[in-house]
Amino acid sequence: MASGTSRPATIYDVAALAKLSIATVSRVLQGTGPVSAKAKERVDQAARELNYVPLRAARSLAVQRHEAHGLVLPDLAGPFYGDLLMGYERWAGEHGQSVILTVTHGNADPQRSLRDLAGRVDGIVVHGNALDLPAVQELRRAGVPIVLVAHPPVTGCDSVRSESAASAEQLTRRLLDHGRQNLLFVGDPASSYDVSERYAGYSAALRAHKLPVNEPERVPLTEAAGAALAMQLLTAMEDTEKRRTDALPEGLVCANDELALAVLQELRRGGVRVPEDVVVTGWDDVMAARYVSPGLTTVRQPMAELGRLAAQRLHERITGERTRARNDVLATELVLRESCGTGPGAASERQ
Repeated sequence: MASGTSRPATIYDVAALAKLSIATVSRVLQGTGPVSAKAKERVDQAARELNYVPLRAARSLAVQRHEAHGLVLPDLAGPFYGDLLMGYERWAGEHGQSVILTVTHGNADPQRSLRDLAGRVDGIVVHGNALDLPAVQELRRAGVPIVLVAHPPVTGCDSVRSESAASAEQLTRRLLDHGRQNLLFVGDPASSYDVSERYAGYSAALRAHKLPVNEPERVPLTEAAGAALAMQLLTAMEDTEKRRTDALPEGLVCANDELALAVLQELRRGGVRVPEDVVVTGWDDVMAARYVSPGLTTVRQPMAELGRLAAQRLHERITGERTRARNDVLATELVLRESCGTGPGAASERQ
């Protein structure tokens, strides 16, 4: 808001605070024409201080909407985001809304991209750690409708996420109950809210069995990281006289299927039997998990439904159908396959 008033800040307020011309400020905000680094820094600082969002004031006065949603994702790699986007775009398309996508990974200036996006859409959905909390709060203060996906709740913002902690505890308990006690959680809890919840459930199961909670193997949630970890385990297993599978953990509880599938493949290439020597589990239930051999035990989360519901919740806030924030938690499902060693064909268990 402009200082001393309740009206939204305008480009004139930004220019006055930055002590620059309207033309210079416009070039910075639109990314057109030559602008010095110092001028850019002054405009960005002024825009942040004023919670300036391009075109918000004009849009409000004209009572017009763009009929467009903004979707901010941290990345597009991996099957998770594709399914999420498919669910989102399907709902939006059925309701006459277009979707403008922004990816923050590798973006040299995500704050400018965000301000530009906010001026082109009626509301924004943010996934996971695509934006930090100050950026989310800045959007909220500027009056932009926001829905958070796979993110801890923030006051005034809708949130949509899948249940994680209870399912992770259920999965880990099952491994422990079947005699696998030397387990290792693979994934970095600091990387996302969802992974931190999965590690919390894993830890709760260990404590319930009176076992110490070990540190996770903090790796990125990628196939490359899974393959590298498997190679490290195979190297540690090497012995001058014989190969010792007792150097391996009894079970690898992976934070997503990409990690798990890569680990499983590399261990088998190295002569390790799954699940006889080590069990491997994942999370998400991507299509490959169903067809790999042995089939991957995992936790299915409704990725397309997450996208669909996020689009619906944002539309409700944009249209004024609902003014109070709500937090939705979708059920997940434990899917038992051969890689966990507890028997293929067992019925799925819903949380």
